[in-house]
Amino acid sequence: MKKRVKKHLPNAITCANLFSGCVGIVFAFQDNLIVAAYCVFLSAIFDFFDGFASRVLQSFSVIGKDLDSLADLVSFGFLPAAVLYDLLTHAPQIDKVSTYLNFIAFLVPVFSALRLAKFNSDTRQAEIFIGLPTPANAILIASLPFVIDQYPQLSGYILNPYVLYVFTIIMCALLVAELPLMSLKFKNRDFNKNIYRYLLLLFSAILILFFKFAAIPVVIIFYILLSIIQFKFIHNEVPGRN
Repeated sequence: MKKRVKKHLPNAITCANLFSGCVGIVFAFQDNLIVAAYCVFLSAIFDFFDGFASRVLQSFSVIGKDLDSLADLVSFGFLPAAVLYDLLTHAPQIDKVSTYLNFIAFLVPVFSALRLAKFNSDTRQAEIFIGLPTPANAILIASLPFVIDQYPQLSGYILNPYVLYVFTIIMCALLVAELPLMSLKFKNRDFNKNIYRYLLLLFSAILILFFKFAAIPVVIIFYILLSIIQFKFIHNEVPGRN
C-alpha cells in the first residue's frame, strides 16, 4: 500500500494541477477572471508540490514527466491565454482592425508548448531555466485582473489593445528565448551561492506583503533582471555551455 502511494502521489498532485487549470478555463470564459486567476495560482502550488513529492519520495518516472508537461500546457498555457483573450475582448477595439486579432492571445499556449518540449529535451535545464518558465508567465498574466481590481486607475493602461498585443508578443518571445534564468531550488544553505535566490525571495515577500497579487508583475520583472545580472554581468557559468 505504501509503495503504491509513494508511486502515484506525485502524479495525483499533477492531475490536481490539470483539474484546477480546466476549472479555471471555465471561469475565464464566463468572464470571472479573478477566480480564473486563483486557479492559475492553485495550479502553480500543485506544480511545485508534485516535484517536491517526487524528490522526497524518490518517485521519478517517464510518465510523470510527460504528465507534468501536459498538465502545465493546460494550466500555464491555455488558461492564461483564456484570461488574456478575455482582457482583449474588454479592451477598446481598434477602428478598422478585425476583432480576430484578439486571437493573438492563443499564441501563449503555442509558445508554452514549445517551451515545455524544449525543457524536456534540454539537459542544460537541470539546474537553471533557459527561457521564462511557463508557471512564471502564467502567474504574470493571471495577476493582471488583480492589478485592475486593486488599482482601477491603471485599467486604462492595461486594457489597451496595443499594450496587450505587445505584451503577448514579448511574453511569447521570453518563453523560448535563449535566456538563462535562475531556478529557486536550494541545493545547500551556502549564502554566497544562493544570494540571488535570497534577494529574490526577500524582495518578493516585501512587495507581496504590501501590494498582494498586484506585486507579481514587478516580482517577475525583478526575477528576470536579477537572473540577467547573475548570468550575464557576473559571468556565472551556464551548465552545458562551452
